[in-house]
Amino acid sequence: MKTYLVGGAVRDKLLGVPYHEHDWVVVGATPEELLSQGYQAVGKDFPVFLHPNTKEEYALARTERKSGPGYTGFDCHTSPDVTLEEDLVRRDLTINAMAQDSNGTIIDPYGGQRDLEQKLLRHVSDAFIEDPLRVLRIARFYARYSYLGFKIADETLQLMQTISAGDELLALPAERIWKELEKALGEKTPQQFFIALQQSNALAKLMPELSNFSAQQFLILEKTSTEKCQLIRFALLLSHLDATHAETLCATLKAPKEYKELAILFARHQTPCSKPFSSAEALLDTIEQLDPFRRESRFEHFLQCCELKFDSGRTTQQLREAYTACKAINAGELARQGLKGKAIAKTLYILRLEAINQLLNQNG
Repeated sequence: MKTYLVGGAVRDKLLGVPYHEHDWVVVGATPEELLSQGYQAVGKDFPVFLHPNTKEEYALARTERKSGPGYTGFDCHTSPDVTLEEDLVRRDLTINAMAQDSNGTIIDPYGGQRDLEQKLLRHVSDAFIEDPLRVLRIARFYARYSYLGFKIADETLQLMQTISAGDELLALPAERIWKELEKALGEKTPQQFFIALQQSNALAKLMPELSNFSAQQFLILEKTSTEKCQLIRFALLLSHLDATHAETLCATLKAPKEYKELAILFARHQTPCSKPFSSAEALLDTIEQLDPFRRESRFEHFLQCCELKFDSGRTTQQLREAYTACKAINAGELARQGLKGKAIAKTLYILRLEAINQLLNQNG
């Protein structure tokens, strides 16, 4: 029984970039042996175990055989006689198919170190074509390492195009596509994810609403924002669509509620916010449609999108100040004065309009 560190930790250690997860492969062992040592079994499709102390994942060395459509359509075989090289050859990229033994020695049967030096994302074997998810994974790695100068190898891009030409991509569940997309939005150069999908002809199948975008349109995603960068970037990504197409794409991807609401809100209301407001009526109308009184954090995210797309510091300042002025007007006080129902709403509107007019006059 031998244990090896594999995958991302080995890759990123050699690259000199931060890494947080350790994945391990165990060669020459059985599930019973690991269980007897206190490991906890967690894998459904193949044997994966959690270390009794570190809780890191340890997978038995395995081979795979294509048996059905999609990225789950594989039969896995594990036994003590499966070698490390047999386990590594099933991986997607050569830079992910390296291992390190307990002495720190790198085992690199497929040229991962060479491709790190040449800054190439290159597939390990022709078995790459059997898993459609790899199109998305390679696009995500491109988004992660493009800033270091990495490129997708021509032969790997050709295999990605071959996968896209068939129906395998359509077998991917929306939740799995979203998981890769969301991770890509958190990378240093997220636009490269979509550019790679475009170059591999996968974007037209998975997200047809984005398929005709130019590389320039994707560049907006590189702009940094808050700790909610993935949420903001998704709204910016869909901001080139009208609200109807944005809603359709959100439904296709099964985007989480928070992502969907901000993206559709920004697609629908961004145009009035692309330049400063000249009238109190227009400013109040926009404030009410953005509903910051109930959804203040979403309103702030909307303003961040405006600042990144339009560089509209004056406009967002108007919106923030107008909201603050409107929030200071107490509807409960109007009720205590004896107003009811529509009378409260009408008076509230008049008072808010007066407050915004005063703001505009003060600021010239």
